[in-house]
Amino acid sequence: MLVGVDIGQPRFDATLDELALLAESAGYRVCDRVVCRRRAPDAALYIGRGKADEIKALAAAHGASEVLFDQALSPAQQRNLESHLGLAVNDRILLILEIFARRARSHEGKLQVELARLQYLSTRLVRRWTHLERQSGGIGLRGGPGETQIELDRRMIAQAIQRTRERLERVKRQRQTQRRQRQRRGTFNVSLVGYTNAGKSTLFNALVKANAYAADQLFATLDTTTRQLYLGEVGVSVSLSDTVGFIRDLPHTLVEAFAATLQEARDADLLLHVVDVAGPQHPEQIGDVQRVLREIGATEVPQVLVFNKIDALPPERQPRRGRDVVELDGRTVPRIFVSARTGAGLGTLRAVIAEAVCAARFSPRTQPEDRQLGTIESSDHEPPQRTHE
Repeated sequence: MLVGVDIGQPRFDATLDELALLAESAGYRVCDRVVCRRRAPDAALYIGRGKADEIKALAAAHGASEVLFDQALSPAQQRNLESHLGLAVNDRILLILEIFARRARSHEGKLQVELARLQYLSTRLVRRWTHLERQSGGIGLRGGPGETQIELDRRMIAQAIQRTRERLERVKRQRQTQRRQRQRRGTFNVSLVGYTNAGKSTLFNALVKANAYAADQLFATLDTTTRQLYLGEVGVSVSLSDTVGFIRDLPHTLVEAFAATLQEARDADLLLHVVDVAGPQHPEQIGDVQRVLREIGATEVPQVLVFNKIDALPPERQPRRGRDVVELDGRTVPRIFVSARTGAGLGTLRAVIAEAVCAARFSPRTQPEDRQLGTIESSDHEPPQRTHE
């Protein structure tokens, strides 16, 4: 069962469609959805006792085995709900962690997911499992039931977190070495970023004829894949990287854990921001991606908005031009309309990448942290049409 609670947040998914996609990606089958409104979360149950009783009755009628909340629950609220409902209760954060754990394939990806999972579990130790009640008896022992085992678990998790961070730091240094080698060779680096399921991997495969895994599901790709893209327009090859997708309310533990992977975006010379133009929420999704880019310090990297999946648009919504410019976070960026599935617009996209390579040849190369805010100018003879979104 899916549960969403509207407490006046700016963006509330009243349909719970994205949570349903996350649940299906994790292997669940959704049996019902419950949406309620509150002025503020209940301290004990988040939704209040009356709504909890209603959910309990609906879950029993549907034979539900788990309840998933679209909002983050505190450890106490999670325990209280499980006790009240008699069912497993989890939130959006754990659901995303589950998906990441299933999809990670590389050594680095598994380390990143493990770090995020350990950080999440470290806040949910108090009386959550029955083994925490174990404690040796005897005079002089201090603390209530479970205190000794809880302290042991916390110490073990803290040590595991430290070991995983050290291993990730070694991976990060290896990536930095690889990036420095590419910089010494003068390689122009392009990274694909965007909301999850926007079609990044499909576009990546279409551009470099790779066989990266692509599927119509959330977080199909977690591990960064890099290939060489030859641009016949300028006679050079660029390095093209496919990165992990972003999502609304991406847990900070995941942003921190995937720092090594997201570093590819921060150190890129050009970001191709892929957008699912056929999705009704794509303007909000653009904002979500920009927020994550701000968190990792990649806002000053030049961007190109790539509006993908135009083949899914009805005739009346088809773009009149394959290329224009738009305002994005106070600067003008190119926008390209493409279909990674049919190949429409890919020639224009390659031309825009070639223009960026040419522009980089005539400007001093700077380190990512010293990068100045810049845009790619349109090469059309007529003044580009400006639109605002």
